[in-house]
Amino acid sequence: MVSPVYIRTLLALLVLAAIVGIAVVVLRSNPQGSTPVRSANQPLPRNIDVALKDARFSEIQDGLVTWELVAEKVTYDKSGDTAYLSNIRMEFKQSRSYGTITVTADRGEYLSSAKIVRLNGNVHVVTGDGADFTTRSIVYSGVEGKFSTADEVTFRQQKIRLTAIGMDLNVKDQRARFTSSVAASIVMD
Repeated sequence: MVSPVYIRTLLALLVLAAIVGIAVVVLRSNPQGSTPVRSANQPLPRNIDVALKDARFSEIQDGLVTWELVAEKVTYDKSGDTAYLSNIRMEFKQSRSYGTITVTADRGEYLSSAKIVRLNGNVHVVTGDGADFTTRSIVYSGVEGKFSTADEVTFRQQKIRLTAIGMDLNVKDQRARFTSSVAASIVMD
């Protein structure tokens, strides 16, 4: 019969070998200089309930997707029903008469119950027929089906270049109405 002293020593060596083996695997899989993984248990800021990466939002009417919004980063406040977005791409689907509208922006907010999307920072709107709008900020109202801004807007389409203060853009017929201080020019090639 084997002595209990040898069994304890053998078990201690096996436990030590297992610990060393696990440490080697962990060190090899996480090379020095790489950033450590954030713990899922880290608390979010007080007003934020959920944080997501590469999130998609969409609106569906009559069984069809009206628009889809993709954001690289989203933080969501359930109590205020607000999603805070960054690096945004919003696309309105092509209708029978008009092409797709694509909107990009640095950041924004989506108020789902009010059907409002507020976009800020390098806002760029391109319509299906090639109209190109740039502005600092714009608001989309799902109830009205239009974009609005009180900021300066630069409009380009073919050889026309226009700047104005304020604009409304109807999504369904893709008609823009500029509010004030309109200055237009024709660019000759």
